[in-house]
Amino acid sequence: MTIDRRRFLRLAAAACASLHAPSAFAGEKSTAIRLNLRPDRLGNKIGPDFTGLSYESAQLGNPNFFSGDNTSLIAFVKRLGNSGVLRIGGNTSEYCYWKPNPAGEASTSANLIVGPDAGHKAPARVDISPQAIRNLRDFVDAAGWKLIYGLNIGTGTVEDAVAEAEYVMDVAGPKLIAFQLCNEPDLFYRNGIRKSDYEFPQFAAEWQRFYETIRARVPSAPFAGPDTAFNTSWLVPFARRFKDEVMFLSQHYYAEGPPTDPSMTIDRLLRPNPQLQDEFDGMKKTAQETGLPFRLAETNSCYSAGKPGVSDTFASALWGADLMYQLASQGGAGINFHGGGYGWYTPIAGTPEHGFLARPLCYGMLLFAEAGAGQLIETQIDGLEQAPLLTAYALRSKDGGLKAVIFNKNSDRDVQLSVSNQGNHANVLRLHAPRIDDATDVTLGGTPVGANASWSAVREEKLTAQNGSLAVELPAGSAALLTFQT
Repeated sequence: MTIDRRRFLRLAAAACASLHAPSAFAGEKSTAIRLNLRPDRLGNKIGPDFTGLSYESAQLGNPNFFSGDNTSLIAFVKRLGNSGVLRIGGNTSEYCYWKPNPAGEASTSANLIVGPDAGHKAPARVDISPQAIRNLRDFVDAAGWKLIYGLNIGTGTVEDAVAEAEYVMDVAGPKLIAFQLCNEPDLFYRNGIRKSDYEFPQFAAEWQRFYETIRARVPSAPFAGPDTAFNTSWLVPFARRFKDEVMFLSQHYYAEGPPTDPSMTIDRLLRPNPQLQDEFDGMKKTAQETGLPFRLAETNSCYSAGKPGVSDTFASALWGADLMYQLASQGGAGINFHGGGYGWYTPIAGTPEHGFLARPLCYGMLLFAEAGAGQLIETQIDGLEQAPLLTAYALRSKDGGLKAVIFNKNSDRDVQLSVSNQGNHANVLRLHAPRIDDATDVTLGGTPVGANASWSAVREEKLTAQNGSLAVELPAGSAALLTFQT
């Protein structure tokens, strides 16, 4: 990014002030804690395709949204990683229909912008044309990403699914890593798609019928599933029954909801969620039994399209990036944050006509991208009882470098952190906002993400080891990436 000298000095001064001034949301208490890194104890690997985004299938009703001409959105996607996975699905996937021979473009809308579906009523019908699939291939090619594509098993016919899968497979080719045959089938009984007695056996029979019919026409078509909302009681039997038919297992996770519940707050978002551990336990069980990778194919802060004042705040950046590392440390293969349009929790907001911008969650994903892929190593925090919402992760990158990412999700206390010395120096890149509920003034490395995803750090501290350790101050409600140097 090109910055004139005057603007550079202004941004650098602002970043310096924010790093050395007391935190606007810090409490009176400051704690001293030690972080020990164990490079000799290796954990799971973070692959280059770990990061992902998820959009509603209905967005394909506008064939020009995901296209090679949408250069602004492509720039934002690439900013999150040179490789990644775009997932097309969501609630609207059960109301999207393949239209192989549209009458001109009458069945599509060149201005259709689709945000996350709230699930309050059946979405409007949307037709998907061959042009939308061709443009989608151009989009993922330009971004360097791959594709998960949802098919309609809920209200569609197997004949249409076969025709759509055949065309998508022909156009997307090696960019397609999996078809998903439905979205949250364990909730079909709630939204009227199936009767109240719809259970896993009925779903498994339907899934197998669609799978076998598509495979008969498209033998090389890859699949994943079950793409359930939360039901690990469906995940385990699905894995056992279809372990030879799927490339990976997928499930969804939302930290909070519904948004109308006043107890769904920032404080709750940042605290450990027992439901998440239940999903991790199910994931690990299926991985041990089947050897299949696991992906959170749709996730975000608050279901039913998010909650203002929570999902669109700096807290979501800390929560989202921390979730990525939690999943990786538990053996997950990847994650897709749901979004679109101007949805409350969307990482990237906007339209091709009006441009796109980075929401706070996008900054958390960018911090993850700056740390990069690699192999996790063991970390141990001594004194965690003084700051219970402090988390830390470390990894060895492919070039052998050592990095640590630290999250102080405590909103009431700064942390004085002593890090076991892994070198003579460390560079520090900080994720920061004036307040934990701030929706606009987020920075990474002292600077915001600009138009067309332009970004470069204007402030990166350099720490020097003293007495065998590095001292790091982590203000309340902030995060930092440490890159160690010998």
